[in-house]
Amino acid sequence: MDSRELRECAALALSVLDLTNLKDDCTPEEIEALCEKAHGPYGHTAAICIWPRFVAQARSLLGDGNVVKIATVVNFPAGDMDVAAVVNETKQALADGADEIDLVIPYRKFIAGDEQAVVQMIRAVRAAIPSPAVLKVILETGELKSQALIRRASDIAIAEGADFIKTSTGKVAVNATLEAADTMLQAIRDSGGKVGFKPAGGISSVRDAILYFRHVSAIMDENWIMPSTFRFGASSLLNDIAAVLSGQDSTRQASGY
Repeated sequence: MDSRELRECAALALSVLDLTNLKDDCTPEEIEALCEKAHGPYGHTAAICIWPRFVAQARSLLGDGNVVKIATVVNFPAGDMDVAAVVNETKQALADGADEIDLVIPYRKFIAGDEQAVVQMIRAVRAAIPSPAVLKVILETGELKSQALIRRASDIAIAEGADFIKTSTGKVAVNATLEAADTMLQAIRDSGGKVGFKPAGGISSVRDAILYFRHVSAIMDENWIMPSTFRFGASSLLNDIAAVLSGQDSTRQASGY
């Protein structure tokens, strides 16, 4: 890949990036910096992804109608809250100005065989999200481990109205992998619906991003890579994107890819 192609991929990665800060000790000052970084010299990210407690602050900084969307997380990261609490968390986040809700399924219950717990959670949160707000459903694929479980969770999320299915919280030992991506993308393709895909966790370089672009293009279509159907969830990817767009080379591929 020559430098021109690398820069084109970096620009595409920027356009579909959910720039994330979900550190446990995140501060208001870091949220302010995140909002500034989302509008950079080479363009803007698709969204920022932050804790619910910072949504109102981000909305006041970005203003209404900003091209950068505000995503937040609910039932995060353990996926073990009760449905009513998650619905209340969702409604408050939307009232504070969130555009997108990233919901963790009760994956431990799902692993134990309780599919209905996943159905009930997604269905209740979906009902609490009016259009045009977006629902991304986090499967926590590194904990599901089995591709059969990942496929089943993908099918349930799609059937219950997810706008996106997302791999991971970034808070467990194994996060986004190309193997999980393959299973999830096949579920989206087979559904025939307009459902997006978001790999998250461990994607830190443009060369990592390119592997996902190639995988998505092979299963779906290269024109499918746009903010309405594809996102990266990452906290450090923007640094490498900026380096490439300034004329430097991408860093080495992360281990595990």
